[in-house]
Amino acid sequence: MAIPRFLCDEMLERLGRWLRAAGYDTAIATPGSDDRELVDQAREEERWMVTRDRHLARFRNGDGRIVLLESNDTPGLAAELSERFHIDWLRRPFSRCLDCNTPLRPATPEQGERVPRTARAFSSEAWYCPTCDKVYWPGSHVRRMRHTLENFAHRQWVVAGD
Repeated sequence: MAIPRFLCDEMLERLGRWLRAAGYDTAIATPGSDDRELVDQAREEERWMVTRDRHLARFRNGDGRIVLLESNDTPGLAAELSERFHIDWLRRPFSRCLDCNTPLRPATPEQGERVPRTARAFSSEAWYCPTCDKVYWPGSHVRRMRHTLENFAHRQWVVAGD
């Protein structure tokens, strides 16, 4: 079975960022996007359109690629999507840019210099997004996020820090 690719509507931006954190190729709709354009984008890019919008879920040209979720919170949405797609929340954690979805690369030594000195004292690991020109490192935010991904992987639907 192919690894699913997703397009989350703007209401599901937070879920989309968690999918990116887990390593899934996940586009997130720009606020105010036209529903028909989103459905067309999902079809053209062979993505599953994930939404809570009942109107959007009724589009006939969605080719069955529209997934309507019912939950009102991120853990519930993650649980629903996991049941439908058997999401592996630890598939490739932190391998994609959380902002633009681009696969991350190991940072060069020069790019690594952009990591705060205090963070470099704990780890020399860093990753770089060539699209956003951002550098990521394994700080405390990553530890909290990894804890949430581990919770999701073990079907414990709790976001760390909430």
